[in-house]
Amino acid sequence: MRKANVIATARPFGNKPKYFVHLPFYLMILPGLLYFVIFKYVPMFGLMISFQNYDPFVGFLKSSWVGLDNFKRLFMEQDFTLLLKNTFQFAGLDILFFFPAPILLAILLNEVRLKSFRNVVQTIMYAPHFVSWVVIVSLTMTLFSTQTGMVNQWLEAAGLGTIEPFAKSGWLKPMWLVQNVWQGMGWGSILYLASMTSIDTSLYEAAKVDGAGRLRQIWHITLPGIRYVIVVMFILRLGNFMEIGFEHIFLLQNPLNFHVSDVFDTFVYRTGILQRDYSYSAVVGMFKSVVGLVLVMGANRLARKLGEEGVY
Repeated sequence: MRKANVIATARPFGNKPKYFVHLPFYLMILPGLLYFVIFKYVPMFGLMISFQNYDPFVGFLKSSWVGLDNFKRLFMEQDFTLLLKNTFQFAGLDILFFFPAPILLAILLNEVRLKSFRNVVQTIMYAPHFVSWVVIVSLTMTLFSTQTGMVNQWLEAAGLGTIEPFAKSGWLKPMWLVQNVWQGMGWGSILYLASMTSIDTSLYEAAKVDGAGRLRQIWHITLPGIRYVIVVMFILRLGNFMEIGFEHIFLLQNPLNFHVSDVFDTFVYRTGILQRDYSYSAVVGMFKSVVGLVLVMGANRLARKLGEEGVY
């Protein structure tokens, strides 16, 4: 009798099914699950228009099938090499310079011992994330205006001449990179700062006793402590390797830098929206997704071979 009472106390739901016990947890994940199903998985059925000459007036089922003709057209496109080159250059700059920036900022903030000062700096660094690209590009144009721009007025007063970043194609990629870093570095550091809080503080104390300075503590304790997060974020970033961002590039684009700023995102806009060639633009999107998938699978496999867990 006593044993039965103990079992009843340990199982407040009695003999009800196990899924009923975990029902509150299922309800908690339901909104996120619905989001992915509705906005990520359901739209994948739209990829079928890549194999059609899609007509929005007759719909998916009645549009004529063209097989792989749209794919052949993409790879035979006169500007395909240029689009691929520009996209890979922007993506390469993003991986080489923008990806490490939040990690570096997180490490610097983690080393600040004055909490009030660190909170102020964090707030200032997070703020640009909420500024739209329209405002950022407009502000840049205003600052570097040859007539009234504050930066060019200072340069002229110093006898250094003027800078015209929107008139010379060579300035486009550095300007794009600086704007990206300024807008996203602070926000991207949040995850790394959060992971640093899980590092055992006794490791730093032991390192101090052994005579390790700040740089050695960062190299041997902080970086290994967030290594898993860095690897996962890097792999996930490769999944969006060819997603340069339409809005930012489109706002920076002009006839003077078109040959170095035209990427797949802007190409999709011209063909899919302006020319209403929806099937062709869907092919470009599928091509970008396949490249991202191959990079993610390859990076994940390499990470597991090197002893990391990867994303799956």
